Amino acid sequence: MKEVIVYKTKFCPYCVAAVQFLSSKGISFKEVSLESDPDLRVKLSQENGGWRTVPMIFAGDHFIGGYTELVSAHKSGNLEKLLS
Repeated sequence: MKEVIVYKTKFCPYCVAAVQFLSSKGISFKEVSLESDPDLRVKLSQENGGWRTVPMIFAGDHFIGGYTELVSAHKSGNLEKLLS
């Protein structure tokens, strides 16, 4: 399984929801705060086609998107494929 990383901020409700969703599905992930690292946020945005909002969820080198895209991938059955 690819390493899943959730780039987030402390008070973002979608970040909280993404973390809870991944936890409820038993998917291990790493959380990285972007609050104190604006340069990392810019770098990630350049790597993912301009996405600047949080959460930014990656599986390996693949950018999944945010919370809505995460849930959509699960509902369509594509999440497991993205993570393997």
